[in-house]
Amino acid sequence: QLQLVESGGGLVQPGGSLRLSCAAYGVTLDYYVIGWFRQAPGKEREGVSCIRSSDGISDGRTYYADSVKGRFTISRDNAKNAVYLQMNSLKPEDTAIYYCAIYRTGTPPGPTGWARTDEYKYWGQGTQVTVSS
Repeated sequence: QLQLVESGGGLVQPGGSLRLSCAAYGVTLDYYVIGWFRQAPGKEREGVSCIRSSDGISDGRTYYADSVKGRFTISRDNAKNAVYLQMNSLKPEDTAIYYCAIYRTGTPPGPTGWARTDEYKYWGQGTQVTVSS
């Protein structure tokens, strides 16, 4: 049974760092586009970052929301079947539940389509990130 499990969230002071992990069970992440999303209370879920597969068919390209560019880094470890989101210089407005998700099969997304939540087929349960002093 396919399952995505996020971890690594917590409480951190502004300017601090966290690394979120997305572990997969029942699926090999190498071949899939993986996205990170977040949802703050009272707000819609929004795309944070995306990493395309690097299996020779796609190119491992990454995308980021403007609000996190230069602060967050997405990566994957195929040996561990996991995708990570390194978050540095955290701000209070980064507070949200963070989710990882698997993009639908087919043509990989481009710079405008990667953040569409309806294009992602499987979702994890989320991990809470709170940035506060």
